[in-house]
Amino acid sequence: MKVILLKDVPGVGRKYEVKEVSNGYGRNVLVSKKIAILATEKAEKHYTALRATISTEHTIDHELLRKNIETRAEKPITMMVEANDEGHLYAGIHQKEIALAIEKETRLIIPESAIVLDKPIKIIGEHSVTVEAGETKGEFVLNIISLSKTRNT
Repeated sequence: MKVILLKDVPGVGRKYEVKEVSNGYGRNVLVSKKIAILATEKAEKHYTALRATISTEHTIDHELLRKNIETRAEKPITMMVEANDEGHLYAGIHQKEIALAIEKETRLIIPESAIVLDKPIKIIGEHSVTVEAGETKGEFVLNIISLSKTRNT
């Protein structure tokens, strides 16, 4: 039985792929749970075109992200956060906060999944942050400043 997968299915295939599966598995599991549809000629044409469109959009998004990464390396990003007197942050800074800071300061949209951190940042100072998009890698400086020090000066 030929089916078109509507979701990624481990061990079977990826979303929108046409796959040959056993009749029982296709009918009783994939189609009944709306994970796949029967692969008619019309459906195959539709999902092949959809897969091509998604692939094109992905390529464009990847190229835009690559340009954003290269642009970002030129100037540090500054974040002002709460910290104690020893310079330790009250809350660690994760990929999501860094992505929001980049967008706020530069209007560049870099997805948080592209920001690579071994662990959350927990101290003030300058930190090197890596951004990866496929084979494209870049780094920028993230400058963490304590709000309490800026208030006291």
